[in-house]
Amino acid sequence: MKGTASRCNYLAFGEFGLQSLEPAWIDSKQIEAARIAMARYIKRGGKIWIRVFPDKPYTKHPAESRMGKGKGIPEGWVAVVRPGTVMFEMAGLKADVAEKAIRLASQKLPIKTRFITTEE
Repeated sequence: MKGTASRCNYLAFGEFGLQSLEPAWIDSKQIEAARIAMARYIKRGGKIWIRVFPDKPYTKHPAESRMGKGKGIPEGWVAVVRPGTVMFEMAGLKADVAEKAIRLASQKLPIKTRFITTEE
């Protein structure tokens, strides 16, 4: 996760977005929780795009298992996010409603983020 994002670092679909400021692995459950928080706040008022996809499996050994015996079973899926990656986009809303919805989504994520618009 070294460096900044060289792709997916601009608004491609919507007028408002959520951009990461730190590198992290974002779990599929965290992405879904953020999506639900945004969708509930806007009440079917606008459109939401999810720009990250959890396509990297991470593994884990069971507790109290001995060393060796190969790699553990896949525990879940994560999306690798670098600083500058736009994770969510929104369109069709007023700026204050979109900012509040994106702030709610950012509280579900384990990294620092910022709200961006097309003017920036």
